[in-house]
Amino acid sequence: MDDQIWYLRTSKLALALAIIRSTPADTSSREYTEHLAKVVSEQESTWRSKVQALEAEVLQLRHKLLLSRMHAGVFKSGDPSSQLQAQEPGSSENTLSLLEDSGCDLSNEQRSEPSEMTQHLVESCTSTPFLPLPIVKRHCATQENPLSSHMQFLQHLLELKNLTESGSLKTDLSHFENDFSTVSDSVFQLLDGLITFYRKPKFPFSSFWAEAVNTLARLISDCNLSNHILKKCSKKLEEFEKTLLQVILRSNHINRFQVQHYVSQSLVTLGSCSLLRKSIISLLLSEVNSFSDVLGTIDQVQAGYVTQYENIFSLFWVLEQLLQKETKEGNTSSVGHDDQEIKKFLQKHDETIFQLSDAFPLFTFYLWRLGILLNSVETVESNSRP
Repeated sequence: MDDQIWYLRTSKLALALAIIRSTPADTSSREYTEHLAKVVSEQESTWRSKVQALEAEVLQLRHKLLLSRMHAGVFKSGDPSSQLQAQEPGSSENTLSLLEDSGCDLSNEQRSEPSEMTQHLVESCTSTPFLPLPIVKRHCATQENPLSSHMQFLQHLLELKNLTESGSLKTDLSHFENDFSTVSDSVFQLLDGLITFYRKPKFPFSSFWAEAVNTLARLISDCNLSNHILKKCSKKLEEFEKTLLQVILRSNHINRFQVQHYVSQSLVTLGSCSLLRKSIISLLLSEVNSFSDVLGTIDQVQAGYVTQYENIFSLFWVLEQLLQKETKEGNTSSVGHDDQEIKKFLQKHDETIFQLSDAFPLFTFYLWRLGILLNSVETVESNSRP
Protein backbone atom coordinates (compact mmCIF):
# COMPACT_ATOMS: atom_id res chain seq x y z
CA MET A 1 0.00 0.00 0.00
CA ASP A 2 2.83 2.40 0.88
CA ASP A 3 4.55 1.58 -2.44
CA GLN A 4 1.36 2.42 -4.37
CA ILE A 5 1.05 5.80 -2.62
CA TRP A 6 4.72 6.54 -3.33
CA TYR A 7 4.38 5.67 -7.03
CA LEU A 8 1.22 7.76 -7.30
CA ARG A 9 2.88 10.80 -5.76
CA THR A 10 5.96 10.32 -7.92
CA SER A 11 3.82 10.11 -11.06
CA LYS A 12 1.94 13.29 -10.16
CA LEU A 13 5.21 15.11 -9.52
CA ALA A 14 6.69 13.90 -12.83
CA LEU A 15 3.55 15.02 -14.69
CA ALA A 16 3.67 18.46 -13.06
CA LEU A 17 7.35 18.90 -13.97
CA ALA A 18 6.69 17.80 -17.58
CA ILE A 19 3.86 20.33 -17.91
CA ILE A 20 5.99 23.13 -16.45
CA ARG A 21 8.93 22.37 -18.79
CA SER A 22 6.71 22.19 -21.90
CA THR A 23 4.63 25.29 -21.11
CA PRO A 24 4.91 27.89 -23.92
CA ALA A 25 6.64 31.14 -22.97
CA ASP A 26 3.54 33.31 -23.50
CA THR A 27 1.24 31.02 -21.41
CA SER A 28 1.07 30.41 -17.68
CA SER A 29 1.38 26.87 -16.31
CA ARG A 30 -2.22 27.05 -15.07
CA GLU A 31 -3.62 28.05 -18.46
CA TYR A 32 -1.55 25.39 -20.22
CA THR A 33 -2.73 22.73 -17.76
CA GLU A 34 -6.38 23.71 -18.35
CA HIS A 35 -5.78 23.57 -22.11
CA LEU A 36 -4.29 20.06 -21.86
CA ALA A 37 -7.19 18.92 -19.67
CA LYS A 38 -9.68 20.23 -22.25
CA VAL A 39 -7.87 18.43 -25.11
CA VAL A 40 -7.80 15.15 -23.18
CA SER A 41 -11.48 15.55 -22.27
CA GLU A 42 -12.46 16.11 -25.91
CA GLN A 43 -10.48 13.06 -26.99
CA GLU A 44 -12.09 10.98 -24.27
CA SER A 45 -15.54 12.13 -25.40
CA THR A 46 -14.69 11.24 -29.01
CA TRP A 47 -13.44 7.79 -28.06
CA ARG A 48 -16.47 7.21 -25.85
CA SER A 49 -18.75 8.01 -28.78
CA LYS A 50 -16.81 5.61 -30.99
CA VAL A 51 -17.04 2.87 -28.35
CA GLN A 52 -20.80 3.39 -28.03
CA ALA A 53 -21.19 3.26 -31.81
CA LEU A 54 -19.19 0.02 -31.97
CA GLU A 55 -21.20 -1.49 -29.11
CA ALA A 56 -24.43 -0.61 -30.93
CA GLU A 57 -23.10 -2.19 -34.13
CA VAL A 58 -22.08 -5.36 -32.27
CA LEU A 59 -25.54 -5.59 -30.70
CA GLN A 60 -27.20 -5.24 -34.11
CA LEU A 61 -25.01 -8.05 -35.43
CA ARG A 62 -26.07 -10.16 -32.45
CA HIS A 63 -29.69 -9.33 -33.36
CA LYS A 64 -29.21 -10.60 -36.91
CA LEU A 65 -27.32 -13.69 -35.76
CA LEU A 66 -29.99 -14.71 -33.25
CA LEU A 67 -32.84 -14.13 -35.69
CA SER A 68 -30.95 -16.04 -38.41
CA ARG A 69 -30.39 -19.02 -36.14
CA MET A 70 -33.99 -19.02 -34.94
CA HIS A 71 -35.27 -18.66 -38.48
CA ALA A 72 -33.12 -21.56 -39.62
CA GLY A 73 -34.46 -23.62 -36.72
CA VAL A 74 -38.04 -22.93 -37.75
CA PHE A 75 -37.62 -23.91 -41.39
CA LYS A 76 -34.87 -26.52 -41.23
CA SER A 77 -37.21 -29.52 -41.61
CA GLY A 78 -38.90 -29.91 -44.99
CA ASP A 79 -39.66 -27.39 -47.69
CA PRO A 80 -40.66 -24.06 -46.18
CA SER A 81 -42.93 -23.24 -49.12
CA SER A 82 -44.93 -26.42 -48.54
CA GLN A 83 -45.14 -25.65 -44.84
CA LEU A 84 -46.54 -22.23 -45.58
CA GLN A 85 -49.04 -23.67 -48.07
CA ALA A 86 -50.13 -26.32 -45.56
CA GLN A 87 -51.59 -23.67 -43.31
CA GLU A 88 -55.25 -22.72 -43.40
CA PRO A 89 -56.24 -20.41 -46.29
CA GLY A 90 -56.71 -17.41 -44.00
CA SER A 91 -53.52 -17.96 -42.05
CA SER A 92 -51.27 -17.80 -45.12
CA GLU A 93 -52.11 -14.14 -45.55
CA ASN A 94 -51.39 -13.56 -41.87
CA THR A 95 -48.02 -15.26 -42.22
CA LEU A 96 -47.10 -13.08 -45.17
CA SER A 97 -48.18 -10.05 -43.21
CA LEU A 98 -46.05 -11.06 -40.23
CA LEU A 99 -43.00 -11.68 -42.40
CA GLU A 100 -43.51 -8.44 -44.25
CA ASP A 101 -43.86 -6.35 -41.10
CA SER A 102 -40.53 -4.98 -40.00
CA GLY A 103 -41.78 -4.44 -36.50
CA CYS A 104 -41.11 -0.75 -36.94
CA ASP A 105 -43.94 0.35 -39.22
CA LEU A 106 -45.27 3.04 -36.93
CA SER A 107 -46.18 5.71 -39.43
CA ASN A 108 -47.51 5.93 -42.96
CA GLU A 109 -44.43 4.84 -44.87
CA GLN A 110 -44.82 2.91 -48.12
CA ARG A 111 -45.15 -0.85 -47.74
CA SER A 112 -44.36 -3.69 -50.14
CA GLU A 113 -47.29 -4.94 -52.16
CA PRO A 114 -48.54 -8.44 -51.16
CA SER A 115 -47.86 -9.76 -54.66
CA GLU A 116 -44.24 -8.60 -54.47
CA MET A 117 -43.84 -10.21 -51.07
CA THR A 118 -45.38 -13.47 -52.28
CA GLN A 119 -43.00 -13.56 -55.25
CA HIS A 120 -40.08 -12.81 -52.95
CA LEU A 121 -41.05 -15.69 -50.65
CA VAL A 122 -41.39 -18.16 -53.51
CA GLU A 123 -38.01 -17.19 -54.94
CA SER A 124 -36.43 -17.45 -51.50
CA CYS A 125 -37.90 -20.87 -50.86
CA THR A 126 -36.42 -22.28 -54.06
CA SER A 127 -32.95 -20.90 -53.47
CA THR A 128 -32.37 -21.31 -49.71
CA PRO A 129 -33.10 -24.00 -47.12
CA PHE A 130 -34.97 -21.45 -44.97
CA LEU A 131 -36.74 -18.16 -45.47
CA PRO A 132 -34.61 -15.04 -45.26
CA LEU A 133 -34.97 -12.79 -42.26
CA PRO A 134 -38.14 -10.68 -42.42
CA ILE A 135 -36.13 -7.47 -42.21
CA VAL A 136 -37.46 -4.66 -44.33
CA LYS A 137 -35.70 -1.33 -44.07
CA ARG A 138 -37.97 1.47 -42.93
CA HIS A 139 -37.50 5.21 -42.79
CA CYS A 140 -38.08 5.11 -39.02
CA ALA A 141 -34.67 3.50 -38.42
CA THR A 142 -32.89 6.84 -38.35
CA GLN A 143 -30.32 8.55 -36.21
CA GLU A 144 -33.12 10.65 -34.76
CA ASN A 145 -34.53 7.57 -33.09
CA PRO A 146 -31.77 5.04 -32.37
CA LEU A 147 -34.24 2.91 -30.41
CA SER A 148 -35.99 1.88 -33.64
CA SER A 149 -33.38 -0.82 -34.31
CA HIS A 150 -34.15 -2.41 -30.93
CA MET A 151 -37.88 -2.19 -31.61
CA GLN A 152 -37.42 -3.79 -35.02
CA PHE A 153 -35.45 -6.68 -33.56
CA LEU A 154 -37.79 -7.28 -30.61
CA GLN A 155 -40.92 -7.22 -32.76
CA HIS A 156 -39.32 -9.57 -35.29
CA LEU A 157 -38.50 -11.90 -32.42
CA LEU A 158 -42.09 -11.87 -31.12
CA GLU A 159 -43.59 -12.50 -34.56
CA LEU A 160 -41.15 -15.32 -35.21
CA LYS A 161 -42.10 -16.90 -31.87
CA ASN A 162 -45.78 -16.56 -32.79
CA LEU A 163 -45.10 -18.54 -35.96
CA THR A 164 -43.38 -21.31 -34.00
CA GLU A 165 -46.19 -21.66 -31.49
CA SER A 166 -49.00 -22.36 -33.94
CA GLY A 167 -49.75 -24.15 -37.19
CA SER A 168 -47.45 -26.45 -39.15
CA LEU A 169 -44.40 -24.31 -38.29
CA LYS A 170 -44.61 -25.25 -34.62
CA THR A 171 -41.04 -25.47 -33.34
CA ASP A 172 -39.32 -25.73 -29.97
CA LEU A 173 -37.04 -22.70 -29.57
CA SER A 174 -36.02 -23.44 -25.99
CA HIS A 175 -32.48 -24.39 -27.11
CA PHE A 176 -31.91 -20.75 -28.06
CA GLU A 177 -32.37 -19.56 -24.46
CA ASN A 178 -28.61 -19.24 -23.94
CA ASP A 179 -28.64 -16.51 -26.60
CA PHE A 180 -31.49 -14.55 -25.05
CA SER A 181 -29.04 -12.22 -23.30
CA THR A 182 -29.18 -10.32 -26.58
CA VAL A 183 -32.89 -9.78 -25.95
CA SER A 184 -32.23 -8.55 -22.40
CA ASP A 185 -29.60 -6.10 -23.66
CA SER A 186 -32.04 -4.64 -26.18
CA VAL A 187 -34.84 -4.40 -23.61
CA PHE A 188 -32.46 -2.62 -21.21
CA GLN A 189 -31.60 -0.02 -23.83
CA LEU A 190 -35.24 0.33 -24.85
CA LEU A 191 -36.15 1.01 -21.20
CA ASP A 192 -33.37 3.58 -20.97
CA GLY A 193 -34.82 5.40 -23.96
CA LEU A 194 -38.37 5.20 -22.63
CA ILE A 195 -37.32 6.63 -19.26
CA THR A 196 -35.47 9.49 -20.94
CA PHE A 197 -38.48 10.33 -23.12
CA TYR A 198 -41.14 10.13 -20.40
CA ARG A 199 -39.16 12.30 -18.00
CA LYS A 200 -39.76 15.17 -20.42
CA PRO A 201 -42.59 14.00 -22.69
CA LYS A 202 -43.34 16.12 -25.73
CA PHE A 203 -46.89 16.42 -26.98
CA PRO A 204 -48.21 15.31 -29.45
CA PHE A 205 -46.72 11.88 -28.87
CA SER A 206 -45.38 9.69 -31.63
CA SER A 207 -47.09 6.30 -31.87
CA PHE A 208 -43.59 4.81 -31.53
CA TRP A 209 -43.64 5.20 -27.74
CA ALA A 210 -47.01 3.50 -27.28
CA GLU A 211 -45.82 0.66 -29.53
CA ALA A 212 -42.61 0.39 -27.50
CA VAL A 213 -44.54 -0.01 -24.23
CA ASN A 214 -46.81 -2.59 -25.85
CA THR A 215 -43.81 -4.55 -27.15
CA LEU A 216 -42.26 -4.44 -23.69
CA ALA A 217 -45.41 -5.87 -22.10
CA ARG A 218 -45.60 -8.65 -24.73
CA LEU A 219 -41.96 -9.62 -24.19
CA ILE A 220 -42.33 -9.91 -20.42
CA SER A 221 -45.55 -11.89 -20.87
CA ASP A 222 -43.61 -14.51 -22.84
CA CYS A 223 -42.77 -17.41 -20.54
CA ASN A 224 -39.47 -18.13 -22.35
CA LEU A 225 -38.23 -14.54 -22.32
CA SER A 226 -39.55 -13.12 -19.05
CA ASN A 227 -36.97 -14.75 -16.75
CA HIS A 228 -34.04 -13.47 -18.82
CA ILE A 229 -35.50 -9.97 -19.06
CA LEU A 230 -36.50 -9.62 -15.41
CA LYS A 231 -33.15 -10.94 -14.23
CA LYS A 232 -31.31 -8.06 -15.90
CA CYS A 233 -33.95 -5.36 -16.20
CA SER A 234 -36.06 -5.55 -13.01
CA LYS A 235 -34.54 -2.38 -11.53
CA LYS A 236 -34.98 -0.55 -14.83
CA LEU A 237 -38.61 -1.66 -14.99
CA GLU A 238 -39.22 -0.31 -11.48
CA GLU A 239 -37.58 2.96 -12.49
CA PHE A 240 -39.79 3.15 -15.59
CA GLU A 241 -42.97 2.50 -13.59
CA LYS A 242 -42.02 5.22 -11.09
CA THR A 243 -41.18 7.61 -13.94
CA LEU A 244 -44.65 7.16 -15.45
CA LEU A 245 -46.21 7.69 -12.02
CA GLN A 246 -44.27 10.89 -11.40
CA VAL A 247 -45.24 12.29 -14.81
CA ILE A 248 -48.90 11.90 -13.83
CA LEU A 249 -48.58 13.27 -10.29
CA ARG A 250 -46.16 16.15 -10.94
CA SER A 251 -47.74 17.59 -14.09
CA ASN A 252 -48.97 21.11 -13.40
CA HIS A 253 -49.32 22.83 -16.78
CA ILE A 254 -52.69 23.83 -18.19
CA ASN A 255 -52.88 21.17 -20.93
CA ARG A 256 -51.54 18.38 -18.76
CA PHE A 257 -54.63 16.17 -19.01
CA GLN A 258 -53.81 15.04 -22.56
CA VAL A 259 -50.33 14.03 -21.43
CA GLN A 260 -51.72 12.33 -18.34
CA HIS A 261 -54.19 10.32 -20.39
CA TYR A 262 -51.42 9.12 -22.71
CA VAL A 263 -49.11 8.20 -19.82
CA SER A 264 -51.97 6.56 -17.91
CA GLN A 265 -52.70 4.42 -20.97
CA SER A 266 -49.03 3.43 -21.04
CA LEU A 267 -49.33 2.23 -17.42
CA VAL A 268 -52.43 0.22 -18.32
CA THR A 269 -50.61 -1.33 -21.28
CA LEU A 270 -47.66 -2.22 -19.06
CA GLY A 271 -50.04 -3.68 -16.48
CA SER A 272 -51.61 -5.91 -19.13
CA CYS A 273 -48.65 -8.16 -18.35
CA SER A 274 -49.66 -10.16 -15.26
CA LEU A 275 -46.04 -10.31 -14.07
CA LEU A 276 -45.92 -6.49 -13.81
CA ARG A 277 -49.47 -5.84 -12.65
CA LYS A 278 -48.92 -6.47 -8.94
CA SER A 279 -45.99 -4.03 -8.69
CA ILE A 280 -47.90 -1.33 -10.59
CA ILE A 281 -51.05 -1.71 -8.47
CA SER A 282 -48.98 -1.66 -5.28
CA LEU A 283 -47.10 1.45 -6.45
CA LEU A 284 -50.31 3.34 -7.29
CA LEU A 285 -52.08 2.29 -4.10
CA SER A 286 -49.10 3.55 -2.12
CA GLU A 287 -49.71 7.03 -3.53
CA VAL A 288 -53.46 6.79 -2.91
CA ASN A 289 -52.90 5.70 0.69
CA SER A 290 -50.41 8.51 1.31
CA PHE A 291 -52.70 11.16 -0.16
CA SER A 292 -55.65 9.83 1.84
CA ASP A 293 -53.59 10.39 4.99
CA VAL A 294 -52.82 13.95 3.85
CA LEU A 295 -56.49 14.73 3.18
CA GLY A 296 -57.34 13.39 6.62
CA THR A 297 -55.40 16.26 8.19
CA ILE A 298 -57.19 19.08 6.31
CA ASP A 299 -60.81 20.18 5.88
CA GLN A 300 -60.60 21.27 2.25
CA VAL A 301 -58.17 21.11 -0.63
CA GLN A 302 -55.52 23.72 0.08
CA ALA A 303 -53.62 25.64 -2.59
CA GLY A 304 -50.54 23.43 -2.31
CA TYR A 305 -52.58 20.26 -2.92
CA VAL A 306 -54.93 21.34 -5.72
CA THR A 307 -52.77 19.96 -8.54
CA GLN A 308 -52.06 16.71 -6.73
CA TYR A 309 -55.77 16.32 -5.91
CA GLU A 310 -56.70 16.68 -9.58
CA ASN A 311 -53.92 14.37 -10.73
CA ILE A 312 -54.77 11.57 -8.30
CA PHE A 313 -57.90 10.76 -10.31
CA SER A 314 -55.72 9.54 -13.19
CA LEU A 315 -54.29 6.96 -10.78
CA PHE A 316 -57.83 5.90 -9.84
CA TRP A 317 -58.58 5.32 -13.53
CA VAL A 318 -55.46 3.21 -14.04
CA LEU A 319 -56.17 1.17 -10.91
CA GLU A 320 -59.74 0.49 -12.03
CA GLN A 321 -58.56 -0.67 -15.45
CA LEU A 322 -55.97 -3.04 -13.98
CA LEU A 323 -58.26 -4.46 -11.29
CA GLN A 324 -61.06 -5.03 -13.81
CA LYS A 325 -58.59 -6.86 -16.03
CA GLU A 326 -57.45 -8.93 -13.05
CA THR A 327 -61.02 -9.91 -12.21
CA LYS A 328 -61.83 -10.71 -15.83
CA GLU A 329 -58.77 -12.94 -16.27
CA GLY A 330 -59.24 -14.60 -12.87
CA ASN A 331 -55.48 -14.45 -12.48
CA THR A 332 -55.56 -13.44 -8.81
CA SER A 333 -52.15 -14.88 -8.05
CA SER A 334 -50.55 -11.70 -9.36
CA VAL A 335 -52.54 -9.39 -7.04
CA GLY A 336 -52.65 -10.96 -3.61
CA HIS A 337 -54.03 -9.45 -0.42
CA ASP A 338 -50.70 -10.17 1.24
CA ASP A 339 -49.39 -6.97 -0.38
CA GLN A 340 -48.82 -4.32 2.30
CA GLU A 341 -50.39 -1.46 0.34
CA ILE A 342 -53.52 -3.49 -0.46
CA LYS A 343 -53.78 -4.52 3.19
CA LYS A 344 -53.45 -0.92 4.34
CA PHE A 345 -56.04 0.30 1.85
CA LEU A 346 -58.64 -2.33 2.80
CA GLN A 347 -58.06 -2.03 6.54
CA LYS A 348 -58.62 1.74 6.51
CA HIS A 349 -61.16 1.74 3.68
CA ASP A 350 -64.41 2.25 5.60
CA GLU A 351 -62.85 4.59 8.15
CA THR A 352 -61.29 6.77 5.44
CA ILE A 353 -64.54 7.05 3.50
CA PHE A 354 -66.44 8.01 6.66
CA GLN A 355 -63.83 10.60 7.62
CA LEU A 356 -63.46 12.25 4.18
CA SER A 357 -66.92 11.87 2.62
CA ASP A 358 -68.21 15.32 3.63
CA ALA A 359 -65.15 17.34 2.56
CA PHE A 360 -64.08 15.23 -0.44
CA PRO A 361 -67.12 13.35 -1.81
CA LEU A 362 -65.67 12.66 -5.27
CA PHE A 363 -62.43 11.30 -3.82
CA THR A 364 -64.27 8.98 -1.42
CA PHE A 365 -66.55 7.82 -4.24
CA TYR A 366 -63.49 6.55 -6.13
CA LEU A 367 -62.14 4.98 -2.93
CA TRP A 368 -65.44 3.12 -2.60
CA ARG A 369 -65.21 1.87 -6.21
CA LEU A 370 -61.65 0.66 -5.66
CA GLY A 371 -62.73 -1.17 -2.53
CA ILE A 372 -65.42 -3.01 -4.48
CA LEU A 373 -62.93 -4.04 -7.17
CA LEU A 374 -60.34 -5.25 -4.66
CA ASN A 375 -62.98 -7.26 -2.82
CA SER A 376 -64.10 -8.71 -6.15
CA VAL A 377 -60.55 -9.87 -6.78
CA GLU A 378 -60.51 -11.46 -3.32
CA THR A 379 -63.82 -13.21 -4.04
CA VAL A 380 -62.50 -14.63 -7.32
CA GLU A 381 -59.36 -15.75 -5.50
CA SER A 382 -61.42 -17.53 -2.81
CA ASN A 383 -63.62 -19.27 -5.37
CA SER A 384 -60.60 -20.47 -7.33
CA ARG A 385 -59.10 -22.24 -4.33
CA PRO A 386 -59.71 -26.00 -4.14
